[in-house]
Amino acid sequence: MIYLDHNATTPVDPAVAEKMAWFLREHFGNPSSIYPLGRRAKELMTEARERVAAALGVDRGEVFFTGSGTESDNFAIFGTFEASPGRDEFVTSVIEHPAVIETAKALERRGAKVTYLPVDAQGTIGLDDLRSALTLKTGLVSIMHANNEIGTIQPIAEVVRIAHERGIPVHTDAVQTFGKTDVDARKLGVDYLTVSAHKIYGPKGVGALYIRKGAAICPFLRGGRQERGLRAGTENTAGIIGFGEAVRVLEEKGRKERARIEHLAETLKVGIEKNVPGARFNGHPTNRIKSTVNFAFPGLEAEAILLALATKEIYVSTGSACSEESEEVSHVLRAIGLPPEIARSAIRMSLGRSNTEEDIAVVLRELPEIIRKLKSITAFHPEG
Repeated sequence: MIYLDHNATTPVDPAVAEKMAWFLREHFGNPSSIYPLGRRAKELMTEARERVAAALGVDRGEVFFTGSGTESDNFAIFGTFEASPGRDEFVTSVIEHPAVIETAKALERRGAKVTYLPVDAQGTIGLDDLRSALTLKTGLVSIMHANNEIGTIQPIAEVVRIAHERGIPVHTDAVQTFGKTDVDARKLGVDYLTVSAHKIYGPKGVGALYIRKGAAICPFLRGGRQERGLRAGTENTAGIIGFGEAVRVLEEKGRKERARIEHLAETLKVGIEKNVPGARFNGHPTNRIKSTVNFAFPGLEAEAILLALATKEIYVSTGSACSEESEEVSHVLRAIGLPPEIARSAIRMSLGRSNTEEDIAVVLRELPEIIRKLKSITAFHPEG
């Protein structure tokens, strides 16, 4: 099996699985309980919080655990608007993850004004467009750190500078950059930042939201005093412990593995450009998460390519895993100017720790032949 869909999810690292299994066997106390069983669970959860905070360059009191990256995005957006009555305008981009796009639509249904910033052909927002969109009523700017489909990295530090000059807070979804590049919330200057465990070889069902100390936000879930009263409900303690261990492994392996993975991805990109006539690369050529490789193959359907690769046990995707079941054309590829017929031919390959040079050699052997065969079938059956 050759797995090239790490942007969708990553396999749980063995060390993470072992740490979680140990925790589940040995520790069942509720971290909100004050007797020793609960206190020990609380201590281990605090250690995990400290690891995540250190990786983000922030204080542990600024990290709040959630159930997913999607929940963190919703928390940041709805929580900020509830805390800022009278500021009912929201600015985001047209290529955000569905967790932000759908939340923006929900704000619109509640009467808010939402401005969706366009992007250029490489997927980058325009800072002049941002300046023009901001008003005295803007309650929040939310721009993703890097796009999950094409990998383009946004100028978040500049976004923050422009927004903060007008007293407007900024949120960024860093789910796809955490672990693939340096993510320092302090250096970026953001007020809120989203990460998720299952993108860094941790468990599914746990994410985190960085909330800058002093930033205005209202509770997302109401009930008990968990997560300092901002996110009620008994914590997913085993998942949080796994998140902390995933960060520990990331800190241990991170930079060395990152360089190796990026080298493999570049080999894959160059090989496709050389061996597949007409292949169209999507995304920024340099300023992107380099483990993400997105290509369109005009004249073909992405699903046919994906299924043909799957017969060789090579697994890729056609876009965001959170919208994979939709038959709609990728909103990201449309936003960068691809006509629908070309956007429908695009596949995303995202590399990770498990990938090897042999994997890439196999893909570069199989993919050109698959494209050639599919094109010959399409040419023979032009209506099909």
